[in-house]
Amino acid sequence: MPTIHDWINNPLGVVEGMFAASQNNPNSGWEAKAVEFFKDHLKEKDAQTWVPSLNDVPLHYMKPNSLVKFRCLIQDMFDPEFYMGAYEAVDPSTKAKVLKCGKYKDVMECGVDFNSKNTVTAERQTFYCVPIPGESPWVKEISLFVQIVYASSSQARVVPSTSYAPTRQKRSYEEDDDMDTQPQPQKQREQHTGLQSPTEHHGNGECKRRETEAPSNQTAPASHLDLNFPLPGEKGPSCLVKVYAEWDGFKLNDTLEVYGILSVSPALSALADEKDVSSSFLDPTDSMETAEEQRVHCPPASLVPRLHMLYAKPLPHNNPLLPPTLEDNSAFLSSTLSEMAAVRADLLTYFTHILLGDALAAEYLILHLISNVYSRRDVLPLGKFSLNLSGCPTVSSYTERLYQVIQQLVPSSFYLAMSLQNMNQMKFVPKKDYVANRLVSGALQLAKHTSLFLDEIQLEQGQLDTTGVHNITALGNLISWQKVDYDFNYHQMEFPCNINVLTVSEGRSLLPSDCQIHLQSQVAPPNMEEYLSSLHMHPQASQLNKFRMYLSVARLLDYSISDEMTKSVEDDFVDMRKDDPQSVSAEDLHSMLVVSRLLSLSLGLTSLCTDSWLRAKHIEVLRRSRVEQQKCLSGNEP
Repeated sequence: MPTIHDWINNPLGVVEGMFAASQNNPNSGWEAKAVEFFKDHLKEKDAQTWVPSLNDVPLHYMKPNSLVKFRCLIQDMFDPEFYMGAYEAVDPSTKAKVLKCGKYKDVMECGVDFNSKNTVTAERQTFYCVPIPGESPWVKEISLFVQIVYASSSQARVVPSTSYAPTRQKRSYEEDDDMDTQPQPQKQREQHTGLQSPTEHHGNGECKRRETEAPSNQTAPASHLDLNFPLPGEKGPSCLVKVYAEWDGFKLNDTLEVYGILSVSPALSALADEKDVSSSFLDPTDSMETAEEQRVHCPPASLVPRLHMLYAKPLPHNNPLLPPTLEDNSAFLSSTLSEMAAVRADLLTYFTHILLGDALAAEYLILHLISNVYSRRDVLPLGKFSLNLSGCPTVSSYTERLYQVIQQLVPSSFYLAMSLQNMNQMKFVPKKDYVANRLVSGALQLAKHTSLFLDEIQLEQGQLDTTGVHNITALGNLISWQKVDYDFNYHQMEFPCNINVLTVSEGRSLLPSDCQIHLQSQVAPPNMEEYLSSLHMHPQASQLNKFRMYLSVARLLDYSISDEMTKSVEDDFVDMRKDDPQSVSAEDLHSMLVVSRLLSLSLGLTSLCTDSWLRAKHIEVLRRSRVEQQKCLSGNEP
């Protein structure tokens, strides 16, 4: 039976052993057995933490042809490709022909007999995968910490390579000199700081190799390779994931954790070198591709490694503080549900402080952050709850500080300053490039449950050009229908999404929203600067982790309404319309049902109760009266 060192350090050896054993029994189904072998081992306690992660360990510390994992989003799907599933090669020592397995490999061994009748041609799919866009720094730090703990433990001595020391905090070779000359206290402050500016790159402590960064205004690296990250300033590896079975079960923008065999063969770099005429023997289809397509589809393996998928699991969430699925962890779920009311009260107090003493706005912010599109009825997404927080102060970058608070609590987020320059210059919608045969990413190609923070305070007077108008339209469609229309030049294709959109503005937003709440500051203007400076204070790490788990669990809970409660709500709606039929519309009823659902989930309740329904009616009356009052005040202004 292969040991842990075999199936993680040398997975190809396990596969080739099963292939060799199957030669006496052609119907043994060795390929399925090989996949099940790795699945079964990964189900063992803590086994998944033994596998090195491309998200945490720099590529140049990884052992080639070892088993690794990658937490990612499918950014693009390339055309299927053919490969040699089995082939005959000449053994250099005995000169005899030996049947070899070509699966989970990019480059065949020397001495291949291309005329052999035993050659088996098979098909595989290629996905271009990137790290989850906008993943929060705390998610990366906790994931890295877990990786370090298990790589250093006595039970898991499978390290990425002999040159990798986890205590180095992912330092790359070219970074050593700079870090060694930096004062130690300053380095510690940078690694453990709580709040970061939205304009800073995500993921402090990340490997700072220039070739793994998304394009920015700085000088591009010598390779000029665009890694096609959806968001600017992103870091981390992108991978070409080779899929061998059931690829129809994956969709664009799916978030996955892929377990596969890492391939970084230098021969793959020869494919990317257009001047290397000898590369044609490695890829017979080379002459069928344009130079641009060749550059995109066969990038250097040192920048875009290949990952041959053995197993991939969809990610319901990317919060490392939660188990992968709540259904399989009843003890964790029951313990968390018992504390949700208390944690909600603490979070409400914290948000009330952040929102200048406005408890009602704090309550709606909690409801927004746990909202989730749980179903679709025709074109209508059910469960979405986009929020417009109007009345925000325009001093001291209040909205940026508010985003920093949210970024500390949610696993993925993106701050978008709606300045005229960004609206007219940024690419929001992915577009198909038919020359390179790839999907060029846009800022709205985001993973599900991403918190999109739109800062309308940054919008100044000026003229939107054609790009700006298209970008505003794309944001409106995203908010209203939870979809993004990708540009395929000759037509558009709808891609559904599940993104929480929070718009902050001074007056009512120019974008649509499911709910508007006008911020009523309880802080006197003379004390505003001092109060805003105190917003840098944030809860202790243990309290932050409770908030993080609370928001993720509340979003993932199932919800239902009993027949009795449905009848009660219907009767109540009829009673509300008796006196004044115009006072409550069907749209108002829908809003109250959405709010009551989120209120129930925020308390850890999976079904609607009378108290939640009455509370939802009450806060909706308060919110609407506040909005109407603000409309009257705005209307009286000169």
